[in-house]
Amino acid sequence: MVVTEEKQAPVAVTTFAVLVALSVSHLLNDTIQSLIAAVYPVLKESYALTYTQIGLITLAFQLTASLLQPLVGLYTDRRPLPFSLMVGMSVTLGGLLLLSVADTFPAILLSAALVGVGSAVFHPEASRVARLASGGWHGFAQSLFQVGGNAGSALGPLLAAFVVVPWGQGSLAWFAIAAVAAMIILFRVGRWYRAHLAERLAKKAPAAPPPVSPGKAAFAIGVLLCLIFSKYFYMASLSSYYTLYLIETFGVGVADAQLRLFVFLGAVAAGTFLGGPVGDRVGFKVVIWGSILGVLPFTLILPYANLFWTTVLTVPIGLILASAFSAIMVYAQELLPSRVGMVAGLFFGFAFGMGGVGAAVLGWLADQTSIGYVYKVCSFLPLIGLLTALLPNLRSHTR
Repeated sequence: MVVTEEKQAPVAVTTFAVLVALSVSHLLNDTIQSLIAAVYPVLKESYALTYTQIGLITLAFQLTASLLQPLVGLYTDRRPLPFSLMVGMSVTLGGLLLLSVADTFPAILLSAALVGVGSAVFHPEASRVARLASGGWHGFAQSLFQVGGNAGSALGPLLAAFVVVPWGQGSLAWFAIAAVAAMIILFRVGRWYRAHLAERLAKKAPAAPPPVSPGKAAFAIGVLLCLIFSKYFYMASLSSYYTLYLIETFGVGVADAQLRLFVFLGAVAAGTFLGGPVGDRVGFKVVIWGSILGVLPFTLILPYANLFWTTVLTVPIGLILASAFSAIMVYAQELLPSRVGMVAGLFFGFAFGMGGVGAAVLGWLADQTSIGYVYKVCSFLPLIGLLTALLPNLRSHTR
């Protein structure tokens, strides 16, 4: 298997400062985004929302992100926009401030949609910049970028438990500080990105050739999207309804439920970092196999566990399932090396979309049956991971 010159680049050329800046800004961005789901119990009680309405809030956020991200990625593949990251964060800031004062269901939906727009602008370009700063360690760079986002997602419920629950919906405005800090960081990243683009243009480096034919690449992308469907439909059952499941099934308080959600999301953040570096060494298809199918025994047991074991089981579920996304993303980018932004936008967008559709569908199912029944149905979703057998083998070199 031929390894391109870019893949042979030593780790010393990795621009760690840029990767860390992207990871930190991803943490701040996703902390803000996770507050939407983390505040669901407060909104449900304050405005007497149904599970279906809760699902529609998630859908409003995830749908705008899912529809716009591939378009943003496709556009910036042709015309990179170094400071678009900062602009996207400003839209997220607007959505957050609106959510802090929204007192009607349509206003809540609009605020969630604005946060989704900000996410659509942020993720494709940030993923591209991470790859450019990777020094050839694409899995490591993608995982470092992703772990910031998942750490932010884990912080949301914790902050909701200690800030939003006791102080109310209006306290969401305090998190504008995080958005402003992210905008400052992303401005500096934009300056590096602009200089790096000018340098690459001067060198006129040739694009890496695709490893497989266009037909095989399109088929493999379809398989990967099916795997994203299984992962994010299941993730939606936990990220959107886990606190409500704990409250309804075991009678725990809101703050206690938020802390247990933090345990799960903390495991997700830790697991996110595993997939990329391991994939750099053993191949991303191996990681995809383990991360999708390896979670199946734990998801099958979860609906029948008591409170203690429910909390315990969410740890391996989060660790194993989260390792998939970085591996899937880098694998897809290697299939289409000249469409890095479009691939990032497609997969981030599809993941967000499946999370939103999953939340809406599962919310409707919970209203029709019970939240416990939802977890029994979702426990079989990892079986879709068997489709990994259809993926072509790419490079398998060791660093």
